[in-house]
Amino acid sequence: MREGIHHVILVPGFFGFLNLGELTYFSRVCEQLTLRLEQLGVRADVRAVGTLPTSSLRSRAATLAEAASRFASDGGPLHFVGHSSGGLDVRLLVTPSVSLPTDADVEGIGRRTRSVTTVATPHYGTPLASLATGVLGQKLLQTLSVLTLYGLRAGKRPLRGALRAAQVLVRLDDLVGLGGRVIEQLYEQVLADFDDERSESLETFLGHVRGDQALLPQITPDGLDLFNSAAEDRPGVRYACVVTRARPPQVWGSLRVGLDPIAQLTYALYHALYRLTAPMPTARLGPLADAQVEALVSAYGKVPAPSANDGMVPTRSQIWGEIIHVARADHLDVMGYYGDPEGGPSHVDWLVTRSGFDRTRFRALWGAVARAIATAADDDPSGYRS
Repeated sequence: MREGIHHVILVPGFFGFLNLGELTYFSRVCEQLTLRLEQLGVRADVRAVGTLPTSSLRSRAATLAEAASRFASDGGPLHFVGHSSGGLDVRLLVTPSVSLPTDADVEGIGRRTRSVTTVATPHYGTPLASLATGVLGQKLLQTLSVLTLYGLRAGKRPLRGALRAAQVLVRLDDLVGLGGRVIEQLYEQVLADFDDERSESLETFLGHVRGDQALLPQITPDGLDLFNSAAEDRPGVRYACVVTRARPPQVWGSLRVGLDPIAQLTYALYHALYRLTAPMPTARLGPLADAQVEALVSAYGKVPAPSANDGMVPTRSQIWGEIIHVARADHLDVMGYYGDPEGGPSHVDWLVTRSGFDRTRFRALWGAVARAIATAADDDPSGYRS
């Protein structure tokens, strides 16, 4: 048994929340990762932390530094696991001599870090972010955040009506500029139906989303080209990644989804997201090492084209460091939001992609993450090992 406590910090991606009503970002991940690490003989304190929803990478990394200082104040070794843009927050945080807007001991955190594992992270950007940087994209983002709350309050059936209403709002705004004011009214009405404590926390969350969207241009392919020129890997830290690729949408795919209107709606959404994410510039992708090529070919049969993606992030954009796991999954499956008839009513497939991700694959993925952390723990020079 390795001595001492290893602190494993889970970092959320876009929106950066931990809980919104009944929605938990790291659905079942903490439990699964804790169990796997225990089986591997690693004494670990696994925690998820919140960041700023759509603020800049520097602001999010500063928030992460402050959280790490609070949750791991004993000076023990740190292991970060970042999903989506959360992986970029971590890379920036542990960059040597980085300057962040915080009083936390950023360099001390970097020196204590033993591993950085990124899951479906856009290391070379995602074209989907380019779309969202425009005026219409910002309005859609605001609408999405409001409708998320509406869905948490009202459930699936009213959510269907809300999504239809969103289409009307966007058209109104395009035609006569009324959409923004209607969204504001819906925002106030939605918050009014929560208790005071939850309303306050949700209002804070939405306030961040509406007031600061600096993250969007930073995770475009051009934005990450600049980021990668400044964010250096820290010597002595093990960098590993989980790569995901969803089943490409097909014209007749909706016929196999079934009759559930919500499944039909989310599959149509996935079809649009996949197409918007596909035009990844080849010139913006990093070179592949032999071991990375081998991992991709072993899992997919060939190296994915630049257009292949998980519905939000190009597959080739997710590669940074050692590839420890390659999954056929969409961007949300890996967080536990995949279809599971035996998982109970809370086990919802938020993005229907027909990729076949299930409980067995979920466990295999997080088992691979646990092994990467355990390997870094074995290599720890600080004495926190057997």
